[in-house]
Amino acid sequence: MGKSQEAEKLFKDGYNCCQSVICAFSKDLNIDFDTALKISSSFGGGMGRLREVCGAVSAMFMVAGLKYGYIDPKDHKAKAEHYKLIQELAKQFEEKYGSIVCRQLLGLEQKKDNPNPSERTESYYKKRPCSEFVSFSAELMEKMIESKKT
Repeated sequence: MGKSQEAEKLFKDGYNCCQSVICAFSKDLNIDFDTALKISSSFGGGMGRLREVCGAVSAMFMVAGLKYGYIDPKDHKAKAEHYKLIQELAKQFEEKYGSIVCRQLLGLEQKKDNPNPSERTESYYKKRPCSEFVSFSAELMEKMIESKKT
């Protein structure tokens, strides 16, 4: 099973969008599953249902940081290279879906949403494109990691 399918399965198992993507990569990042769940738990629903940056996009950025991030705050070249990578990921997601912002992706009027998560029912999955965002984000990261190996 590829990362895309793994992330989508995790989402359909009830994990939030961010958790689903980062946990699909947790073994590759040498992070135990529970730690990955906790780190990413605040980012579902566009950051705690604030409907800001899509959780699947945030997860891509987390995976990229854990895999390729910089550690020296004075290394401006490494920082610039990393930010370039993040902007490229965002650009590819935005080119496909028109935005990286949760409320825009879901066509929601309000900015902040009720903190109570939606019940994961069959109708939820039919009306929400989130599993597609999760799948695509994991696919983008998997392709990026593969391209950096060569």
